[in-house]
Amino acid sequence: MKRILVLTVLSSCLALAQQPKSNFTMEAPYGPYTVGFRVVLQYDYTRSYRRVDVEGNLVTGERARPIQTLIWYPAQVDKSAKPMLYGRYLDLLAIEDNFTLEEQKREAKVMSELRSDYFLKNYEREKSQVTKAYQDVRAEPGHFPVVVYAPSLSAPAFENSDLCEYLASHGYIVVASPSMGAHSHGMTQDLEGIAAEVGDIEFLIGYLQKIPEADLSHVAVAGYSWGGLTNVFAAMNDDRITALVGLDGAIRYRPELAKQAEEVKLLDPNKLTAPLLYLSSKPYTMEELNQLKWGTSYSFMNELRYNDYYFVQSPTMIHAEFASWFIRFREDQYFTESSPAEVCQSFGWMARDMLQFLNAYLKNDATALQFLKNDPDKNSVPRHLLTVDTREALHPAANIPDFARELAAQGFDKATEIYERVKKTNPAFKLDENAVNHWGYALMDVDPSKAVAVLKVNVAMYPESANTYDSLAEAQEAAGDKSGAIANYRKSLQLNADNEHAKARLKELEAKP
Repeated sequence: MKRILVLTVLSSCLALAQQPKSNFTMEAPYGPYTVGFRVVLQYDYTRSYRRVDVEGNLVTGERARPIQTLIWYPAQVDKSAKPMLYGRYLDLLAIEDNFTLEEQKREAKVMSELRSDYFLKNYEREKSQVTKAYQDVRAEPGHFPVVVYAPSLSAPAFENSDLCEYLASHGYIVVASPSMGAHSHGMTQDLEGIAAEVGDIEFLIGYLQKIPEADLSHVAVAGYSWGGLTNVFAAMNDDRITALVGLDGAIRYRPELAKQAEEVKLLDPNKLTAPLLYLSSKPYTMEELNQLKWGTSYSFMNELRYNDYYFVQSPTMIHAEFASWFIRFREDQYFTESSPAEVCQSFGWMARDMLQFLNAYLKNDATALQFLKNDPDKNSVPRHLLTVDTREALHPAANIPDFARELAAQGFDKATEIYERVKKTNPAFKLDENAVNHWGYALMDVDPSKAVAVLKVNVAMYPESANTYDSLAEAQEAAGDKSGAIANYRKSLQLNADNEHAKARLKELEAKP
């Protein structure tokens, strides 16, 4: 009996030893947490999806937008538990936007999604690979910062599952959903497509309210390729996003979309305050840029001033190598410039840098922040693998909350001085006139002297506006500065002789002794 048992064990070990090895190995140390994984199939009922099927037939049934939600999290497991196989991730391809697809049709759907030889040749090998994740296990008690992962163009939510597992092992909750267009599975490369993925990011942040372990005061959005464009748009709309990671993100490679978005006020580099880590592939030659038809006359990232910005370039990595599933499925003959081991080494350092950035800005880790600012060799990074460029944020940014924080720190009496200083570094700096006006009136009920300070800035920004002088005069009245109020009501009338409010106030003020 013992001999049979020994032979069985030996046979099992031999089978494991003979199993083809994946191209991918994580060359960065995992953290102390076991990784849990679960899938939530849900709908965003505020948006519709899929008007017609692929044959043009009107779709019946559920019309809300499907959000296949993948969650990696710090977990607890029993000793008897077994980690997932990578095939569980691949199975999810079948139900990205059709949760009710019959079981017998799902394998064919997966094969259809993996239709290129690039993926199909290595399907059998990869689906049997063991992951670091345990499905549907208990969450580790605690409060963990959050990373929303935004995939590349039309890509599955698990395209960087190895990176997501790595982050979860270091104490992060990671959520992701597939990249899908506004009304069909394929993502469109336009503002409508951007809006669709931004909506998905916002939905996931909202869903995290249901996860008691999620710390929603510390949220980062990491995006690869197309997702590294949409995450920036999301941060423009949602100040709960406190950090951004671009994995060779398209915000750099699609300047025409960034410029188009700026023209319709969807994007403004002067208003982006979330710190950004941009991890870049090898530099492109001018010939390659021209061949790819990427415009080089405008760079959104060059316009950034008001957020901490880290540009980390890996001369050994190409674009596809920022997503682990591409490394996993790549055929050996495509590893021309670097071997699989060298690619994984670069990916591992990319993962380390990302972890340090998240630790610095989501966990307030001073050691991690210093790591980011160090030269690579000081962090024991082989010099040929990474180059680093850092830029610290200027303050305040061109938005009222950031400007208000600066005044609270330095004193409202310094408001004009701070504005003049900012103008020297950024001549285009402006706050919205009406918004500042509302801010000033709100301050009148709290402290009229602070209202005067803020409305003086509005006059400096909009010296040709009769209304800015009228509002400043009103604040000066409230603060007891009669002569100042009279002078600014007169200035308002010079710019707008029909300002009845200024006429009435001047008549009353000048009549008083």
